Amino acid sequence: MDQAKPLPGYLVQRYHGWKATGYQENQSWYKQLARGGQHPRAMVISCCDSRVHVSALFGADQGELFIHRNIASLVPPYEPDGDPHGTSAAVEYAVTMLNVAHVIVLGHSGCGGIQGCIDMCQGNAPDLEEKSSFIGRWMDILRPSYSLVAAENDPEIQAQALEKQSVLVSLRNLMTFPFISTRVDGGLLTLHGLWTDIGEGSLEVFHSDDQAFHAI
Repeated sequence: MDQAKPLPGYLVQRYHGWKATGYQENQSWYKQLARGGQHPRAMVISCCDSRVHVSALFGADQGELFIHRNIASLVPPYEPDGDPHGTSAAVEYAVTMLNVAHVIVLGHSGCGGIQGCIDMCQGNAPDLEEKSSFIGRWMDILRPSYSLVAAENDPEIQAQALEKQSVLVSLRNLMTFPFISTRVDGGLLTLHGLWTDIGEGSLEVFHSDDQAFHAI
């Protein structure tokens, strides 16, 4: 591998700053984490978007949350076809190996993946329609739900509505995993759907009793 290069200088400086302060001041805690393994109570499935800071949102310390990030926080349906499935593998590990008590799907405002899905559905993203597009094929998971928001004329409201539909699609797909549905039915695992507005810092949770998102 001849293409890998040294880290940019600013990242090296930030690392040394952390090692001299954050790590040095909490060295015993880090050593305890290393020896004792991880025991998170919750898994969070979040978007890759760099503006979504899951640990900051919940004030979580290292070791508290098992976080998996992908485009648009999507969970595909259960497909034991022998092919590699990154998100499904992360879910399986969190639930069957770490025995988390909660799986949280976190959507967010201004999601580029969701906008890509809208563009595809409106015929404005030919590149994403190509079979070779990883983003396009990933967003196919959500594509059927576009019909639920297609009539909305306001682009911002439409995008927000599909962002929330994405959370619900992922929750439904989680229940297609036998090791999840069994635990949910047995009271050993709970699923949660959240959506956050990045600019406002607000957080909404889905309530199954009225099938709507409500501010926390």
